[in-house]
Amino acid sequence: MDAIVEAALKKWPNVPHCHGWLALDARGDWYMRDERIQAAGPFPLVKGSRVTHEKLRQFIERNYAADESGCWFFQNGPQRVYLQLEAAPWVFRLDAGLLGDGLVHTHTGLSCPVDASWLDEQDRLFLSTPLGLGLVHSMDMDWAAQAVELGLWAPMPLTHTELLQRYCVVLQPMVKA
Repeated sequence: MDAIVEAALKKWPNVPHCHGWLALDARGDWYMRDERIQAAGPFPLVKGSRVTHEKLRQFIERNYAADESGCWFFQNGPQRVYLQLEAAPWVFRLDAGLLGDGLVHTHTGLSCPVDASWLDEQDRLFLSTPLGLGLVHSMDMDWAAQAVELGLWAPMPLTHTELLQRYCVVLQPMVKA
């Protein structure tokens, strides 16, 4: 977490949390969801505006974390902005160099090893890593197939709901009364 964010938390510790204004899709893209977009429909049916500003995206990625109940958020200074997730909190990218090292990249640029692999009922490939549960990016399925053929991964079937429960992931955090 950025030092400026930690300082803001100390200075203003009681800022209310925010829900519904930021989302992460299955391709690792961040989306801003203002009141108009939220009223137009649920995420991911109505996505909102993709965050394309590089510095803002990097700031979100540096200050991205989960709370103790499995809800993911972006710490925006003193305000915690809870995210809506399309599939998982991480989207993994693959390439030949990383697979040779047994690593994958997150959508935020972190590298990590793979502990287990899973196929859900929609044949989406999920990976378990020390960071938690993530979805393999759809454009990297050729690399994923090579990892399976090489015996690096042996995906086991598990429903998406069971995966979320097993790894304590909440896709749609709710406002607490």
